[in-house]
Amino acid sequence: MNAYSSRLLENAVNEISRLPGIGRKTALRLALFLLRLEESEVESFSDAIIRMRREIRFCSRCHSISDDEICEICQDDRRDKSLLCIVEDIRDVMAIEATQHYKGLYHVLNGIISPMEGVRPENLTLESLFTRVPAENIREVILALPTTLEGDTTNFYIYRKLQNSGVVISVIARGIAIGDELEYTDEVTLGRSIDNRTPFKEPGTANKKSI
Repeated sequence: MNAYSSRLLENAVNEISRLPGIGRKTALRLALFLLRLEESEVESFSDAIIRMRREIRFCSRCHSISDDEICEICQDDRRDKSLLCIVEDIRDVMAIEATQHYKGLYHVLNGIISPMEGVRPENLTLESLFTRVPAENIREVILALPTTLEGDTTNFYIYRKLQNSGVVISVIARGIAIGDELEYTDEVTLGRSIDNRTPFKEPGTANKKSI
C-alpha cells in the first residue's frame, strides 16, 4: 500500500530525500510545501535549479564556479594578483570571502589528496596550479586546506613542488582546531588565521606563530 496516497508525491519525496542531510520526513514536509505553492512559483524554483546545472561553469583560471569563463574574483582588478590562496572547494572560497580579510586570488583544488579514497594528485587541479605560479608572477602561495591528515599531505605535496620556485609558501595559523573544515569555522577565527599565516615548514618542524 502506498503510504503517501499518491505515487507522484512519493516520487517527489524520494528525489528530495537524496539531498545531503534530508531525511524522508523533511523531504515530505518540503514536498508538501512545494505542493501548496502557485504553479508559477514551483516552475521558477525548478528552472533555477535546472539552469544552474546546465549553465554553471568552472573558471578556467582558478577552477571556482562561475557564470563566465573567468570568474568575477579573477577579473577584479582591485584584488592583489600576487597572492594565491589554495583551497579545497568553492565552500572554502565563500568562507574566506565572508571574513573580508583576504584580497588576493584563489586556486580551487576540487578535493585533497586521499589515497584511502582513491584521490591522487592527478585527480586535482594541481598541474594548473604549478603552471599558474610562474606564469602569473605569484609572490605568495597561502595554503588554506583542512587541518586533517589529508590536508597536511596535500600541503606538503604542494610545498615540495614549489619550494625551489622562489615563491613564499605560507599556511593559515592554527587558530582552527585540528580536523575542522574551513566552512564551519567562524569568520573572526578564520579571518585571524589568514592574517596571522606563517611560513610553511616541513612535517616535524613546528611553526612558531599561532593565534
